Amino acid sequence: MVVRNKARLVAQGFCQKEGIDYEETFAPVARLEAIRVLLAFVASKGFKLQQMDIKSAFLNGFIEEEVYVRQPPGFESARFSDRVYKLRKALYGLKQAPRAWYARLKSFLLKSGFVMGSVDKTLFLLSRGGDTLIVKIYVDDIILGGLSHALVSNFAEQMSRKFEMSLMGELQFFLGLQIKQGLEGTFVHQAKYKGHTQKV
Repeated sequence: MVVRNKARLVAQGFCQKEGIDYEETFAPVARLEAIRVLLAFVASKGFKLQQMDIKSAFLNGFIEEEVYVRQPPGFESARFSDRVYKLRKALYGLKQAPRAWYARLKSFLLKSGFVMGSVDKTLFLLSRGGDTLIVKIYVDDIILGGLSHALVSNFAEQMSRKFEMSLMGELQFFLGLQIKQGLEGTFVHQAKYKGHTQKV
């Protein structure tokens, strides 16, 4: 069943040349080990993690290089058929798109008072009074949590004003892990994949 049709303009990043169309492409992503440590820490402090998803995250990144793309098929201008588009923002398919998105999100978080982890560049902490808000980034998926519900809500509101996003509620699935957070502790398993591995 199709819930909605979705189409996206994608750049042909394989045509890009290093040093001309892009310089760097690396963008940090959370390691699975770091997620496990975060889950253990949160469980010891007695609060639950929430999850948010940024819609079309890469389209929020600003690129520094001059990149031109042909007019997409079906959307050519009859009047200006010999012209190309100059990109101001990242498109899916560009080699630097993940890096541009990370730079934009990092800049927003730092301007909002967060401190970036010295070792883990995907971990951001915000301290207000005696409360701390933890934010962990994995591309367009963000895990967040803190003892102060007001701090979590305020951050979610700030994010929704800046980016199109959805707060998905309590963290239940992340990077193939199923997570159950309760009063008796946090349980992590991969039962969803049990059937898949047995069939192979």
